[in-house]
Amino acid sequence: MEKIKKEFIKDCIRHLNEYTRRVKICLDLLSEEQVWQKPNEASNSVANLMLHLCGNMTQYVLSSLGGKADLRERHKEFSAKDGLSKEQLFEKLSAVVHSVIEEIQIHDEESLLKTKTVQGFEKNGIAIILHVTEHYSYHTGQIALLTKLMTNQDLGFYKGLDLNKKNVL
Repeated sequence: MEKIKKEFIKDCIRHLNEYTRRVKICLDLLSEEQVWQKPNEASNSVANLMLHLCGNMTQYVLSSLGGKADLRERHKEFSAKDGLSKEQLFEKLSAVVHSVIEEIQIHDEESLLKTKTVQGFEKNGIAIILHVTEHYSYHTGQIALLTKLMTNQDLGFYKGLDLNKKNVL
């Protein structure tokens, strides 16, 4: 079971790092104004999504698994209209992802199977890590779509890879 835990954690870390790389690609294509631009009032800006990701990862991993105080003010993640540059947003996101990776690496099987209450949900450590990984993926996709809509550019996430290869059975 320890080998499965190590592989699970390793793969989640690989995904977290990949999503961070993709967000950086998007930011590099956007202007400072575009990062804060909302397509409409029912949607979020790239910056709001990045602040939201920081809040979510902090609450789920650093607070619930790591035992730090839960100081999240979720509504502020979505109501912010400016205040941070692209560089500052990316530094904040990168720092949170780095802390999350450090935190999930230190937990053993026993601690990952303990149930925690996070954001009103009962989840064990494995479910928390899975949630954070899939949540980051979901919002990275939104950031990518917003970037494509604003720039009309291919993002090159899979540049140089042949995605038409068939599975080897």
